[in-house]
Amino acid sequence: MNKQIIHTVDAPQAIGTYSQAIRVSGGDTVYLSGQIGLNPVTMQMADDIEAQIQQVFSNLKAVAKASGGSLDDIAKLNIFLTDLDNFALVNEIMATHFTQPYPARAAIGVKALPRGALVEMDAVMVLQG
Repeated sequence: MNKQIIHTVDAPQAIGTYSQAIRVSGGDTVYLSGQIGLNPVTMQMADDIEAQIQQVFSNLKAVAKASGGSLDDIAKLNIFLTDLDNFALVNEIMATHFTQPYPARAAIGVKALPRGALVEMDAVMVLQG
């Protein structure tokens, strides 16, 4: 299997042993690593959930773009929340970043996330042509 590493300075730099995204084999499938609400310039995170959600979508958008795609190419989105009471807010904000057909999605409640984040998202993107 051939793997192409995707990297952009417009999303937070990897803070562990992973790549921002990997494009595999035929080049049409891209796996985007989990993004938390880190600002890629300051590597700091806002305290409130709404700002973190917005930043996560901005980070995913930057990695998707660096991969040759956009949020519209995301086929599967996984959302991890430390408080599922914030799920309605995720839906509201997600509606401003995606159009139909929406990606398949899972929302998972977790005890904790890296760096005290309140939300994390990862995705599988399928590029067109």
